[in-house]
Amino acid sequence: MTGYLLAIGSAIWLGILTSISPCPLTANIAAISYISGRIDKPSKVLLSGLLYTFGRILVYLALGIVIVYGATSIPGLSFKLQRLMEPVLGPLFIAVGLLLLGVFSLNIGGGGMSEKMRARIDKMGIWGAIPLGIILGLAFCPVSAALYFGSLIPIAIQQKDAFLLPSLYGLGTGAPVIVFSFIIAFAANKVASAFKKITAVEIWVRRITGVILILLGIYLTVKHFFM
Repeated sequence: MTGYLLAIGSAIWLGILTSISPCPLTANIAAISYISGRIDKPSKVLLSGLLYTFGRILVYLALGIVIVYGATSIPGLSFKLQRLMEPVLGPLFIAVGLLLLGVFSLNIGGGGMSEKMRARIDKMGIWGAIPLGIILGLAFCPVSAALYFGSLIPIAIQQKDAFLLPSLYGLGTGAPVIVFSFIIAFAANKVASAFKKITAVEIWVRRITGVILILLGIYLTVKHFFM
């Protein structure tokens, strides 16, 4: 039970860390600003933030179901993956930690929106926030890809949870979006200030998380191979 509670906390934390990383944070703010620019009521701006977050949750939930459920539902494969995760999880955490510390980098091409897709979203009004969240959720940056596929998915496979953990990760990625929806709706002039503060905090949060992942990875590796 303790292990699962730790997995739940990790899923939320990894989602929040993803959301305050420069690439996703900029995309999230741009998306909410784009949506709110066509809405005249503060309550609808907040609703658009919630719908956008829901769209992102759908992406991570769908990927989690396909990868985790698909991997653990095949007879015999589930047990093999459980055993495989034990020696792999430690080095994987170390690699993600090094990536967060900037020791190396990954090049992942991000997806954008075509004018045709943008027009469709415009026609949907406030409900266009959902497909916008889905599109930007699929546009993985190096950090978000590493945190989701390199950290969350292995944990989800180990816990055999294809639903709650990916959903909580998605909720974590949308938490700052909801906060910025409040700011844009009621104090638009403070967005720039809030963005700078979160960006400054993100650097240290990312570094601390990177160190924790490396230490945890070393512990898991030593525990598996030498204890």
